[in-house]
Amino acid sequence: MSRLDTSFVRSQFPAYAFDEWRDAAFFENAGGSLPCRQVVDRLGEYYRRLKVQPYHAYPAAQEAGAWMDAAYVRIAEYLGVTSDEVQFGPSTSQNAYVLAQAFRRRLRPGDEIVVTDQDHEANSGAWRRLAENGIVVREWRVQRDSGSLDPADLDALLGPRTRLVAFPQVSNLLGEVNPVTAICAKIRAAGAVSVVDGVSYAPHGLPDVPALGADIYLFSAYKTFGPHQGVMVIRRPLLDELGNEAHYFHAPLPHRRYVPAGPDHAQVAAMTGIAEYFDVLDAHHGGGDVSGRAARVRALLGDDAALLQPILEFVDAHPALRLLGPRSAHTRAGLVAFVPAATPPLALVETLGRDGVLTGSGNFYSTRLCEALGIDPALGVVRVSLAHYNTATDVDRLLTSLARALGS
Repeated sequence: MSRLDTSFVRSQFPAYAFDEWRDAAFFENAGGSLPCRQVVDRLGEYYRRLKVQPYHAYPAAQEAGAWMDAAYVRIAEYLGVTSDEVQFGPSTSQNAYVLAQAFRRRLRPGDEIVVTDQDHEANSGAWRRLAENGIVVREWRVQRDSGSLDPADLDALLGPRTRLVAFPQVSNLLGEVNPVTAICAKIRAAGAVSVVDGVSYAPHGLPDVPALGADIYLFSAYKTFGPHQGVMVIRRPLLDELGNEAHYFHAPLPHRRYVPAGPDHAQVAAMTGIAEYFDVLDAHHGGGDVSGRAARVRALLGDDAALLQPILEFVDAHPALRLLGPRSAHTRAGLVAFVPAATPPLALVETLGRDGVLTGSGNFYSTRLCEALGIDPALGVVRVSLAHYNTATDVDRLLTSLARALGS
């Protein structure tokens, strides 16, 4: 495999054809990545040529339906699952909410579920609300000094009535990668279902879901270079056991069961563009057989340690900044969050923005984690998040701008 060719990568993202993007260092990818050309082209063509009710008995409708069907197949290939196990919904938050309603009927008063205070609220709040139905909600709490989840702490929370454990693969503030495979094995041994929030991991390489052992895996397509859709994988046989949350006549259709309002035809059709982009990324970097393509693309997307480590070292060494999460790039995904000692996070982000360094501030819907770490959720943190189109030049601009803003 060749080293990542960022010039080629950027040529696949239409935003970089515009001056305001060529002249900017974009570090808010965890909030939403740039869409790749293949997705933009598909979305545009669908609206221009195929914006009809799909699957009807005329050519445009038949082609529109075929585009949608292909999206499930192609995304499934990169996730290592069958196409029927892939669901597309409006967002990860809504997918998790609908999923919780499906489990609401499955669970009985006194049954137990485990949630964390490390997760984005999408994979926490919807489950906590089940307490209204008599479900016992147990909290797997982070270590107060580091924010990490200790898998050993989960042992005391698992019992004969544990039915489900929801946790993140990567915290969207800490960046730390949790040992998902080991945790899922522990959950399965307890006879429970694992629900893994992969939103902050997936942009750095769509996961091999069977290898992780997750029963349910969630992530956002608009953070993986695609349209504004949430992706939810529900493995069999669980998929066949859960109820239908859509119109009753959609019960036989796996893709319709968890989208009560029906799919967004155009955006689902455009999802194929993510896989097409991964195909050309692999081919450009010397890819070979199709069977190994997903692993090769995963390696390309996740190879960001060389860019991430200088940011970590700068933040960790600066007396005016509090680094969240591990100090090593090899134990985390491509994001760094920190708390300025004397400057409100938003003010620092605005200063960086004037230098063309685009970052984000806030609690990023991880209010419980902020509270656990003694951070005011109303102020939150500064978050710097990378994607594979970021360059060493971007990192230099970030560190120069940070040093100037902090007076060092």
